[in-house]
Parts: sequence; structure tokens; C-alpha cells
Amino acid sequence: MSGVPRRIVTGHDASGKSIVVSDTPVPKTLDIGTAAFHEVWITDATPAPIDATEPEPTDRPVRVPPPANGVMVRFTEMAPGAESPMHRTETVDVGVVVEGETWLLLDDGSETRVGPGDAVVQRGTMHAWVNRSDQPVRMLFVLIDGTISDELRSATGPLEFFDQALD
Repeated sequence: MSGVPRRIVTGHDASGKSIVVSDTPVPKTLDIGTAAFHEVWITDATPAPIDATEPEPTDRPVRVPPPANGVMVRFTEMAPGAESPMHRTETVDVGVVVEGETWLLLDDGSETRVGPGDAVVQRGTMHAWVNRSDQPVRMLFVLIDGTISDELRSATGPLEFFDQALD
């Protein structure tokens, strides 16, 4: 897998001027062998409160969906041959391939190759990711808490969330 991504966080000094508060590797990484999750930032609400200082927002268990009404930003890496379980979350997720390639699998049987610079917008659909290459794949994900409409929920049936603390 690649190295731990760098995270630069800005803030404000006592006079209100913009400053770099920290410039370090992401503080929270979970490596499960075939995949690694690098937590960049998490908000517990939208709009997100912006204060002069705040506690480290990634100091919590690694989970698949963001907090209720929140947003989560993470890098995900998958080893060659790795495959995620088929899952659905009640979120809008934007995933961008930064390095490597992966395949998006949907429950209709479709398989779509996703390469560097490609973006996938997941809208509460049942899906899985598989790395069929001989190189790791690194993606950047922004996960936004969502609500599936009653009409859609009646068509898809009960949701099977992949909501699990991973550390």
C-alpha cells in the first residue's frame, strides 16, 4: 500500500488571520490487511461549525457511514485482488480514483472499470469494489449522510447497511 497521506489543516490565529494549524500525516489510519482507511476529516453536522480551534475530529472508531447529518472524508486503499463486501449505506458518496484502478460492481450484475481521475457518485445503491489489477488502488471518498425516500425504500426493500466499527 502507499504511504499515509498528508493532511494540512487551516484555522485562525487570535487576530482572525488564516494560519496552518497542522501539517502532518492523517492522524487516524486503520489497516485491515487487504484494505486501509485513512481518515482525513469528519463533521457531525451540516452546516459544519467552524471555531478557532476544535478537538481532533477523527479521534473515534473508523465506521463506514458518516455520523448522522455529517460528512466524512477518507482515503481508501485496496490491495491487488481485494474485494469489498456488497453493501449499501444511506449516503451520497463521491469516490475519486487517485492511483490505480478498480471495478464497481452493482447488484444488477453490471461491472464498471474506474481509473485515475474517474469519479463515482454512489446514491444509496447496493455495490461492491474489486481490485482486479496487480497494483494497489487509492481512492478519495467524501461520504455525506442522506435519507432514502420512502418511495425508493419500498422498491429496494430493507436496507442492508455496512455499519460497523472497524477498529
